[in-house]
Amino acid sequence: MELQKAKQIVRNYQDAFDRVRPAGLYDVLSDHVVSEYRWRGMHPFSDKNDARHAVDEFWDPLHRAFHRLQRRETIFFAGQNDVDDGGSTWICSSGHFMGLFDEPWLGIRPNHKLAMLPYAEFHCVTDGKIKETAFFCDILSVMQQADQYPLPPQMGSDVIKPGPKTNDGIQIAPVAPAEASRTMQILNQMIEDLDQLNKSSEDRCSPEYLARSWHEDMAWYGPTGIGATYTIERYQQQHQYPFREGLTDKVYNGHVARFAEGNYAGFFGWPNLNNRLSGGFLGMPAGVGGSEMRVVDIYRRDGDRLSENWVYIDLLHYFFMQGLDLLERNRQVQGL
Repeated sequence: MELQKAKQIVRNYQDAFDRVRPAGLYDVLSDHVVSEYRWRGMHPFSDKNDARHAVDEFWDPLHRAFHRLQRRETIFFAGQNDVDDGGSTWICSSGHFMGLFDEPWLGIRPNHKLAMLPYAEFHCVTDGKIKETAFFCDILSVMQQADQYPLPPQMGSDVIKPGPKTNDGIQIAPVAPAEASRTMQILNQMIEDLDQLNKSSEDRCSPEYLARSWHEDMAWYGPTGIGATYTIERYQQQHQYPFREGLTDKVYNGHVARFAEGNYAGFFGWPNLNNRLSGGFLGMPAGVGGSEMRVVDIYRRDGDRLSENWVYIDLLHYFFMQGLDLLERNRQVQGL
């Protein structure tokens, strides 16, 4: 019942916030969050320590740039945080924001067409209100849709992230806790396997190694810049091997939140990983210093294996730490 109450708190917030015009965004948000509310966002937004800054710097400009903005949610679930042994309750919402891209946004020139902003949003709920939010979105996808893609061709496919194959991603009715435990067990085993790879010099593990926790016909929906891929074999060719070989000195930092409900699970870190460019990853040369990656992963389990994975990486932040400001460069090119 605690999870159901937490989900309803977030649902009430979404219903009110998604209906309001830009002038009323702050009033609605402040009604649903605690006074010491924390909002995390992707580059260039980063950390905001109150609702006012979250609205003024992110939500209001987004609404003014994308007219008739609406949420198109495909995944919604809640769980007790595995990171703090169930001490906090988190809700995940993921899908797309859809609107007419009619005004400039972050130096991206509008194309006056329908645009989709993929997103993953995590809320921590306590005492009947939202205490903390982490909002990840694929800004590079908007640049690509508006024909202002700033990176070399991606290895994976250029697709708008679909919803779950099973069309059951929005968890409304209560689910037996045993199903969440089963999902977390498989997810944690997969994380441990990857951490062992990070500590080893093995950059080309066998397909059988991944098949310990993944179905052979896994679907991996990566961020723009990397792209989507399908099956373990193609995932390794089009993402895992280039990622592992193009980055070195990988250190896993853990997560802020990691939780599951039924056969869905998700996590985010701030940052999840530290690494250093060894050359070739997304066209970047070898880097002298280390950098950090803020990553979201959302999973669907099918039986005793993971089947689908929706991934967000704050690549704009990652490149910025390497001295490459993609948004500023695009702004100069577009004359905005």
